[in-house]
Amino acid sequence: MTARGWRCVAVTVVMLTLAGCSVFRDAPTGAYFEDDGPPNSSPDPSTVADAVPRAEPLSRIGNAPYQVFGTRYVPMSSVAVGYSETGEASWYGRKFHGRTTSNGDEYDMFGMTAAHKTLPLPTYLRVRNLSNGQEVVVRVNDRGPFLGGRILDLSYMAAKKLGVVESGTAPVHIRVIGTATDRQMSSTRSDSGGGQPRVFLQAGSFRLQDNAEHLKEHLIRVGIPRVRIVTVEYKGNRYYRVQAGPVTGTGAVRNQRAVIMSATGVEPTAVRE
Repeated sequence: MTARGWRCVAVTVVMLTLAGCSVFRDAPTGAYFEDDGPPNSSPDPSTVADAVPRAEPLSRIGNAPYQVFGTRYVPMSSVAVGYSETGEASWYGRKFHGRTTSNGDEYDMFGMTAAHKTLPLPTYLRVRNLSNGQEVVVRVNDRGPFLGGRILDLSYMAAKKLGVVESGTAPVHIRVIGTATDRQMSSTRSDSGGGQPRVFLQAGSFRLQDNAEHLKEHLIRVGIPRVRIVTVEYKGNRYYRVQAGPVTGTGAVRNQRAVIMSATGVEPTAVRE
């Protein structure tokens, strides 16, 4: 790896400091930049279990739009299980141990966590190191990384289990296996009873996330009580689909369809799950 300096930027978003940063090694000296790096001692990675997806709400902080290095990021309000990305991952360690993460947790470099720029907080990911085939499950609770085009910042322990600590970065494939939004909706399905498929009314599908967010806000303003944005990959392109629901009952579907048509001028498409 060529010698590269880096810096971690503190960004205030609704009085929130983002903590996600990355670790690099200086090839000539083997030193870590900005006094970050691995701890002097740590638990045996084989004794540390992967993160276990569980039902929990979206974080009340850490999911608002924010700006870093002049780039504005708009976190996803929801993401489908199975959503995936491929890119480069890095890690952050002892310098940030004990500091507050973007969703208000205390960063534990020995925990199985990670930082991502736009996934909902929290989201559970299966991460595969494409260099060696190692896999782990992590809980995304922080924002970053913001340098080098990387897609994920791993905790020290997650990086250790994946074999990324010495190299500093590695190519990875990440796949969503659980999200707060997904689990909340699963609970809604169980509470509704009857085992009937849930109906969502899709009001629009966009390549630009900002356009989807604008439509979501508009639908909420005109009286649609529940609106989600689902991110999907289709033929190599990412789409943000705005869907109202779930809607229960023929009358409710008819009424919400009329409201959406009045607001957008387009008849929504019914999506059943």
